[in-house]
This record gives sequence, structure tokens and C-alpha cells, in this order.
Amino acid sequence: YMEVFSDKHPKLKIRDNRSGCPISTSLEIMGDNWSLILIRDLFLKRSTFTEFMNSPEKISSNILSDRINKLQKYNIIEYRLHPKNRKIKQYYLTNSGINFFPLIYELFVWSKKHIDMEFGPIATDWYTKNEGVERKDTIDNTILGYKKFKKKLLSA
Repeated sequence: YMEVFSDKHPKLKIRDNRSGCPISTSLEIMGDNWSLILIRDLFLKRSTFTEFMNSPEKISSNILSDRINKLQKYNIIEYRLHPKNRKIKQYYLTNSGINFFPLIYELFVWSKKHIDMEFGPIATDWYTKNEGVERKDTIDNTILGYKKFKKKLLSA
């Protein structure tokens, strides 16, 4: 995954981090569960505040607003106004946000392997569809699918 390590993407200017540790600084940006849930929802092709509110985790509107603002501040997500209703913002992942998918993938695989619970229908369907598929292929196909969704969203 050379693209992940390339300098093609603009880098965030972080001035108030606690340390020089890249893991610590990344967790300051993305280390709360709601930010990762929001990114997961974007990969599930949810794009509006209402769609995020309807996720099974039932995030409160004030926390959702806070996380959206935080992710925009760090250039993880952007939005456009819906062409038919300018009051609705449609959020989408930037390239920096899309590059979080391998982390989402690894969290899912780790959970499936180490947590004894019944997974919801979306997770179960995704696992069944990707069982036996190489990690790289699953990640590449999911990212490609999201990029197609984003292109369609932005061209509508």
C-alpha cells in the first residue's frame, strides 16, 4: 500500500499534539468510537445527518455535530449541498478519510476473530461476501466501490 505512505496527499498541520508519536497524534484525531463509526457509515454509503442519526448505535445529535465538525477540521470529510434541497448537507470522505478503510477492515476482522457476539445483518452479510477473499482484494474493492459512490454523489 504505497499510496498510504506517499506524499501525494496534503498533510495535516498538527501543532497541539501531546507528543511526537504518530500513533498518539492519530488517536487524538480519530481515537473516539464515534469518529470511526461515522467513517464506517460513510463507507456504508450513508451521507446525511439523518442517515447517521439512524445508525444502530443511536448517536446523539450534539455528539454527531461535534464529530462531523472535527472530521471536517482535519480534512477527513467534506460536504456538498444536496442539489434538490439546499438545506441538506451530503457528507463524503476525502482521500485522507478513504485511506482509513484498512483500519476499519482490521477492526472488523479482529472483532470477528476475538469477540463472541452475534453480529448485525450488515456485518454478517459483509463477512459472508468477503469470506475467503484476500485482504488486499477486499480493501481495494471496498475503496473502489466507495469512490464510485462518491463520484455519483458529487455528479448528481
